[in-house]
Amino acid sequence: MPTYGIEEEVFVVEDRRPTLQSLFYLSKLLFHNPLFNYFYTASNLSHLPDIGTGLMAGIELATRVSEDVHKLMEDLSSRRKELSGACPGLILPIGHLIDLKSYSKTCALHVHIGNLPDKRRAYSNLAHFLPLLSLLTVNSPYRAGQYFGQSCRIYHSPFIGPLRDNRWYRFQDMIFSMRLGTIELRIFDPVWDLNRIRALLEAIDRIVNLKEELPLNRNQYKKIRGSVALFGYNRESEALYQELKEIYPLPEEFLRETASDRVRHCFEGNGLLKTYSALDNAYRNGTFQPREVPKCRRNLALILAGIAGYYIPKLPYTIWKTWRENC
Repeated sequence: MPTYGIEEEVFVVEDRRPTLQSLFYLSKLLFHNPLFNYFYTASNLSHLPDIGTGLMAGIELATRVSEDVHKLMEDLSSRRKELSGACPGLILPIGHLIDLKSYSKTCALHVHIGNLPDKRRAYSNLAHFLPLLSLLTVNSPYRAGQYFGQSCRIYHSPFIGPLRDNRWYRFQDMIFSMRLGTIELRIFDPVWDLNRIRALLEAIDRIVNLKEELPLNRNQYKKIRGSVALFGYNRESEALYQELKEIYPLPEEFLRETASDRVRHCFEGNGLLKTYSALDNAYRNGTFQPREVPKCRRNLALILAGIAGYYIPKLPYTIWKTWRENC
């Protein structure tokens, strides 16, 4: 029976920017449950081209592995509650920050699939539907404050890309994970809506359990992928939906109105900080609506405590993990 796990990356923003103070909030999680959170949390620093927008990028929480989609969703919800309790800053489930142009400073939702009887068939079948499935989570409509499309991250991120012949090559939309031995779906933006994630996982479960193998056309994949990232649901992706609904009754309204659309409408009507507060509110409480949030300033003492209490203890595992993912 297939197993599933989720890695969810989010930005923690204070004074409109991610800061190293995020490490302090991760250290609180580590102190609360060290045996689990040492291995199931991570911090991401900016890459050199985007260092001018700050040292910190997103942070990551991972779920346990589960055969049951509903139990996995319960685990993800509890992980969100744990982070919400430890973090007073704005938690933003979004692929790319609205007001920045920093292609390497992105967040994602990764889905791992293991225990597959025929991994190559599952890969081919997932690839057939993957551009359509990405519409369930597209959530980065802006670049430097200017509207881009459905997902600036999918279109521009250096950490993903169209599928290659080498299925182990790390920086593409779907890979064979060297470290975990799973199929890792890397294309998805993070999204606050748990109903969308549940539908995504249920669709994936139906697809990987198909007995027949669907065709994989990489050129067609690349074309539909780019179209979805820019324009969203259109004629080509609708044809995929007609195929998918024979396998899984995915609600079409999830595709016609995306999370990216809601972020765009909120930003156009309310501006940056209220949109960020709506994302934070949705992540914590499930309601995408602006709200008043307490101001949270950067504190050097907390940053240093986070470095000492989280980043340094995690460094050996981070180095090992990076080595295993690339060797």
